[in-house]
Amino acid sequence: MKFVDEFRDPVAVGEILVEIAGLAGEEPLKFMEICGGHTHTIYRHGIEQILPPNIELVHGPGCPVCVIPMGRVDDAIAVAETPDVIFTSFGDMMRVPGSKSTLLEAKARGADVRMVYSPMDALELAVSTPDREIVFFAVGFETTAPSTALTILAAQKRGIKNFSVFCNHVTIVPPVKAILDSPDLRLNGFLGPGHVSTVIGTRPYDFIPKRYGIPLVATGFEPLDILQAVYMLLAQRRDGRCEVENQYKRVVTRNGNLKALEVMSQVFVLRPHFEWRGLGFISQSALALSPEFAAWDAELRYSVPGVRIADPKACQCGEVLKGAIRPWECKVFGTACTPETPIGTCMVSSEGACAAYYNYGRLAGHKRIPIRAV
Repeated sequence: MKFVDEFRDPVAVGEILVEIAGLAGEEPLKFMEICGGHTHTIYRHGIEQILPPNIELVHGPGCPVCVIPMGRVDDAIAVAETPDVIFTSFGDMMRVPGSKSTLLEAKARGADVRMVYSPMDALELAVSTPDREIVFFAVGFETTAPSTALTILAAQKRGIKNFSVFCNHVTIVPPVKAILDSPDLRLNGFLGPGHVSTVIGTRPYDFIPKRYGIPLVATGFEPLDILQAVYMLLAQRRDGRCEVENQYKRVVTRNGNLKALEVMSQVFVLRPHFEWRGLGFISQSALALSPEFAAWDAELRYSVPGVRIADPKACQCGEVLKGAIRPWECKVFGTACTPETPIGTCMVSSEGACAAYYNYGRLAGHKRIPIRAV
């Protein structure tokens, strides 16, 4: 298949649903989609409504905005409010709540906060504004880390000194391991992330079936991608297999993007510890600039509070990120917490699970639609 409409073909959907129904059995099965993009596909297209009733899809910690703790947001705001700083960020971080405010509210108070579409935009702003300090708020999994690394290499090569990065890049494997080690969650399979896997490949997931006995299928973002991944997980159960498979072969390879991995290893080192919203501190789960690039490290250039801030008591983003509850089970979902007045990050981000449930009308439990051949 070559075109988007082929991955949304209702006839093909009907056919694969019949195949899924034939393999599903009656035992309750829980599959976790790690990527926030998958969550939005599932709820935008109503995939959870047409699967057999014993198959449950739960959301994992795959939204990079959602996992950033409040203390790091406070640090970003402190840098943004530093005199002579222009603080640049992707748009979805602008409204993420810190302990007292957001970057957007800091902008309203007078901080020079600007939205950019890439770190290179921030670097070019540094070139065109040599009398100001430009800071880029680097957020994301391995998907966006290579672009930050390439921008830092460009800054070094061009000798641009008024540019720095507040680095909050995280990696996918450690939080997945933390979830697998959690005693209160039982999973039967993973829908592996598509975007991250284009960079790291499928090889890093090998430990999941080998150590935990749980299969994983890396998958794309269209409805038929998701359904085929579910089918592949069920087929593994039928065949008595437990392995890593790649549904997204049109983009993802076994070894990933070697050039992207090379520039990441050149620019970044693993942090000994990094706090994740809902998961606490996870060792070696995030990236920092290596000593060679300390001159472009905003954490070394500016004073930041560095204080750990507990989530609001009413917010249950942590439980949502671990797949322990559905967004509509949170006490403030859709009432005190909405996209217009978010309390937690899962309602802010374009990839957040709470935003997906809210935007696509999943405000409570849902009815199943009987499967039939098309």
